[in-house]
Amino acid sequence: MVDFSGTHLLADLFDCDHLDDEARIEAALRAAVAAADATLIDLKVHGFGIGQGVTGIALLAESHISIHSWPERGYAAVDMFLCGRRHDLDAALAALAGMLDAGGVEERRFARGFSLEATDQ
Repeated sequence: MVDFSGTHLLADLFDCDHLDDEARIEAALRAAVAAADATLIDLKVHGFGIGQGVTGIALLAESHISIHSWPERGYAAVDMFLCGRRHDLDAALAALAGMLDAGGVEERRFARGFSLEATDQ
């Protein structure tokens, strides 16, 4: 039997707004955490200055959601890893993309933590 620990989602957000706004990025991360039905432990956001990008990470009991932005390109890279099967990554990504007015989203998903059922040796 094959099982996995969680899903890792990598997303590229294009044609975004608010990418230099620390408060907006923080609100977007909080919205994504709530939409995923995840448990927030801590949240850190760092802006690199007016017109510059923002890096943010939501540390979760289930792992993390992070974002790195390039406002000059209207682009943000998103990384979400949530353990278990009950979390709604689609809703989390939609919340994040919506808060940033993303014009386009491309995503890739990976099942993580594969393990094989123990066998007799």
